[in-house]
Amino acid sequence: MSATARFPVLPYLFACLLGVFAITGFWYGLGQPVILPDAATPTHKLQCASYTPFDKDQSPFDQPFVPRVERMDADLALLATRFQCIRTYSQAGLEALPDLARKHGLKLMIGAWVSSDPVATEQEVDALIASANANPDVVSAVIVGNEALLRKEVTAPQLVKLIAKVKSQVKQPVTYADVWEFWLQHPEIAPAVDFLTIHLLPYWEDDPAGIDQAVNHVAQIRQVFGNKFAPKDILIGETGWPSEGRQRETALPSRVNEAKFIRGFVTLAEQNGWKYNLIEAFDQPWKRGSEGAVGGYWGLFDADRQEKGILAGPVSNLPHWPAWLGLGAALFLSTLIIGGRVRSTRAALLLPALGAVTGCSVVAWAELASVTSRFAGEWVWAGLLVGLNLIVLSHAALALGQKEGWRERLFNVLERHAGWWLAAAGFAGAVMMLGLVFEPRYRSFPSAALILPALVYLLRPVRGPRREFGLLALIIGAGIPVQLYREGLINEQAWGWALVSVLMVIALWRSLRQRA
Repeated sequence: MSATARFPVLPYLFACLLGVFAITGFWYGLGQPVILPDAATPTHKLQCASYTPFDKDQSPFDQPFVPRVERMDADLALLATRFQCIRTYSQAGLEALPDLARKHGLKLMIGAWVSSDPVATEQEVDALIASANANPDVVSAVIVGNEALLRKEVTAPQLVKLIAKVKSQVKQPVTYADVWEFWLQHPEIAPAVDFLTIHLLPYWEDDPAGIDQAVNHVAQIRQVFGNKFAPKDILIGETGWPSEGRQRETALPSRVNEAKFIRGFVTLAEQNGWKYNLIEAFDQPWKRGSEGAVGGYWGLFDADRQEKGILAGPVSNLPHWPAWLGLGAALFLSTLIIGGRVRSTRAALLLPALGAVTGCSVVAWAELASVTSRFAGEWVWAGLLVGLNLIVLSHAALALGQKEGWRERLFNVLERHAGWWLAAAGFAGAVMMLGLVFEPRYRSFPSAALILPALVYLLRPVRGPRREFGLLALIIGAGIPVQLYREGLINEQAWGWALVSVLMVIALWRSLRQRA
C-alpha cells in the first residue's frame, strides 16, 4: 500500500477527540448555570413590575386590540407570587385589570398614554380618572404619561395642565414618568406632581454602563434626585437589564447579567428604602420591531411565561444548550462523513477541526438568528447564510478527503463555482458591515455567520470574479475602523466582528491574486 493511501489513524482520532472537546466546551461554557443570591422568594415579595397585557403573538399595534382576559388572569396569578403591585402604561384594553388585581391581591399603578393626538390623550386621561375613582382599594397611584417629553409628543406646559386636571379629580398620588435626564431638562414638571417617577436603564444610557458599574450608576443618579428634589419622593419607575441582544460598549445583554443587575439592584434598593418598579414582567417580542432583538428581552419571565432564572435560583445564558450541542455534534459528524477517508496527516488534523468550527459557528449563527429574526425577510436571510455555510463546509470537507465516486462528482461541481461561494460570503459581509456602519443601534453582530467561509477561503484561495472580490474587500475593509470607532474600543462583540471581517478581507485579497 502506498504512503499516500495509508489512513493516518492516530492523528485523525486525536483531532476528533479535540474537536468533540471543543464543541462540548463551547456550548457548555455558554450554558453553564451560575449561582447568585436570590432577589425574590415565596416569603419575600418585590415591590412592583411593569405589565402589558400582550401575549407573545400580540402587540399594541393590533387594531382593534382584543385583550385575552384568561391570559391576564393567569399573568396576575403568577406575578402575585413575586410582586406586591404592577405598573401599567395605558388604559386601552385593561378594563378588566382592576378586578383581576383585586382577585390576586395586587396593587396597581395605572398609567394614561399621553401622545401627540389630543383626542386620544383626552380619552386616556378620562379613562384613568374613572378607573382610579372606581377602584380606590386597588389603585395606589396614577401616572399621567410615559416618556412623552422624550418622544417630543407634548410640551412641558401641556403636560402640567394634564397633571393638574388629573390631580383635581382623583385622591391617589399623581406622577409623570420619564428618563431621568428629562426631569433635569424640564424641572418645571416637578412641582406639578406628588412624586417623581424616573427611568434608569444603564444599558440605554448615552454612555452605557457595564454590568459591574450598572447598579452603582443607578445609585448615583438616585442620590442626585433625592437631594435635588427633596422633600418629594422618588420612584425608580423603570430599571432593568436585557437578557438578549447586541453589546453597547461594555453593556452586554445576557440572562446572567440581567439576574446580576436585578438581584443587585433589589438588594441595594431595599437596604436604602427606595421605591422601585422593575421593567418588565414578561418578554415582549413585538418590541423587537422598533428596538431590535434587545427590545424583546427585558422580561423577568419569557414570552411563554416561563422562568428565566432572573429572580431566584441558578441562571443560565443558554438554558437549552444541550439541544444546540446536539446540533453541533451532528454537524461535526456530518463533516467527517462528507470528507470520508483522508489522505495525509495534515488532512486528518484539518477535517475534524473543520467540523469543530462548523459545530460552533454555524450553530451559533442559527441560535442568534432564532433570537434576532423578526419577519420573513430576516428568516430568509438567516436561512440563506446557513445554506451558504453548509455549501462551504461540503466544499472544504471534500477538498480534504479522498475524492472517489459521488464525492468526486460533488467536489467538481462545488469547485467549479467556488469563486461564487466566496463572492456570496463577501457580499453578505459587505451588506452587514454597511448596516453596522450606517444604522448600528439595533443590529446584532453577525460574526458567527461568516467565520467558516472566511477561514476556509483564507486557507484555500479560489479563482473567481476578481473585480467583485476587490470591491467587496474594499467595502468590508473600509468599514472595520468606522464600526470600531462607532462602537468604542471596549466592545468585545465589535472586536469579534472586526476580526472576522479582517479574515474575510484577507480571504478575498488572496483569492483576488489567483490567476486563471
